[in-house]
Amino acid sequence: MAYDLEEQEKLDALRAWWDRYGTLIVIVFVGAVLIFAGVRAWQWYQGHQASQAMGYFEALENAAVQQSEDSLPRIKAASETLRKDFPDSGYTSRGVLIAAAALKSRGDLDGAREQLEWLVAQGDDPALVPLARLRLAGILLEQQKYDEALAQIDAAPPAFEGLFADRRGDILAAQNKKDEAVQAWQTAVTQLGDDPLVQVIQLKIDANGGA
Repeated sequence: MAYDLEEQEKLDALRAWWDRYGTLIVIVFVGAVLIFAGVRAWQWYQGHQASQAMGYFEALENAAVQQSEDSLPRIKAASETLRKDFPDSGYTSRGVLIAAAALKSRGDLDGAREQLEWLVAQGDDPALVPLARLRLAGILLEQQKYDEALAQIDAAPPAFEGLFADRRGDILAAQNKKDEAVQAWQTAVTQLGDDPLVQVIQLKIDANGGA
């Protein structure tokens, strides 16, 4: 009888404990399950997005190396999809650079400029955005939009100081500001050090009367 009473006391204590904490335990358990499911769903979504972005990137790459009549609209369509549907993907920034280069090589400077302007405005990659600014400045130079071109290469990141200075020299030379152009190129030579591009820049300095 004492044994049954002891067991009953344990059951009563267990019921009391469950009445007190049971709801909380269920809530915590369900919450943990939902969090786990949410994490797994988010991981799946991210993987799915990355896979789709890669598909459009590869389509853009393929179109960029082709010279068929439909390659130009295919390049633009793939880039537009990447920018619209996958703006935060690493594939998008690289795809935009490829699209801009392909459009420029086909003589579509306005199309290339639009691509690069998007990347400059929307991109956040510390290497690709300055590269886009540099290339955009080159296109604006070809379009004789000198002030806009110079604005793109203002405040150069440390890793791009030499390249930005070289492009600044090109723009100033196009404006017939030879002395300022030579100064910019000399800065580029100093910044670039042993880079093979220095030889080309030196030729520009010599051609414009610099020492």
